Amino acid sequence: MASKQGQPGSGQIDVTQLPVPQLQELKTQLDRELEHLTTSFQSLRTAQAKFRDCLASIATGLSSSTAEKTLLVPLTSSLYVPGKLTDHEHVLVDVGTGFFVEKDIPGAKDFYERKVKDLQDSLRDLEGVVNSKAQNVRVVEEVIRLKVMNAQEQESKNKSG
Repeated sequence: MASKQGQPGSGQIDVTQLPVPQLQELKTQLDRELEHLTTSFQSLRTAQAKFRDCLASIATGLSSSTAEKTLLVPLTSSLYVPGKLTDHEHVLVDVGTGFFVEKDIPGAKDFYERKVKDLQDSLRDLEGVVNSKAQNVRVVEEVIRLKVMNAQEQESKNKSG
């Protein structure tokens, strides 16, 4: 988006040609976009961590020995009730928007591993976009700084000359 060398038709802006007020507006817009992208990045990381937790729960919490023990079953994020595992070979997998699908253990592991991998790919792509936006912000900040310094130099020359 921000480039020191604008090319006609490329969709890029030659930020060195913009006045300081427009540069400040552009910086504000880029800062907002960067904040939104950073929030999205963090949300994806959180989702990935939850899927990894699901994988860990399947790996450590399901066995024939746990079928006999009383477990705490979450009803909400802060409310748990005692319960017993009726089937240690199958689990309910949340596939999104409140829908659950019964899967066997290998199928559930495969589902969560694919989710973790997909999110990792999305995180990698989003990280590139975040880095690009951050670079754009730095370029605009540098151009603003240079323009303000040049304006101050011109002003001091005009006063002394």
